[in-house]
Amino acid sequence: MISLFAFLSGGLFGVGLIISGMTDANKVINFLDLSDAWDPSLAFVMVGGIGVHLALFKFITNKDKPLFETRFFLPTIQDLDTRLIAGALLFGIGWGLGGYCPGPALVSLATGVQEPLAFCGAMLLGMLIKQMGFKEKAQATQ
Repeated sequence: MISLFAFLSGGLFGVGLIISGMTDANKVINFLDLSDAWDPSLAFVMVGGIGVHLALFKFITNKDKPLFETRFFLPTIQDLDTRLIAGALLFGIGWGLGGYCPGPALVSLATGVQEPLAFCGAMLLGMLIKQMGFKEKAQATQ
């Protein structure tokens, strides 16, 4: 049952990305370009997402527990560290340069366009390199 809801949530997310135009890297790049090509539509998508979050956050977290978990996992100030900030900066820089973040890039693969394929390939390569680093550290500590 949990897998079904995860699949449906992912599908709804993908449809939302398509409808909002966020699978088009030019939307993101033009939003960040403050010259005459500036496209404010990404701001409306962000405000819409923040609005839904604000409307539902209190309602959901007032429950004893989530539907498919034993407790809520909410971030604390201790979660804010150098690695998180550095990762967020790298994510933002990559998003700005490539015009994709992982979700829209994966949805964009269905279009058959070459750019999201290159982005996803580079993303997978980065994940592989990171995973190999974890394996080497684990072996070194044994």
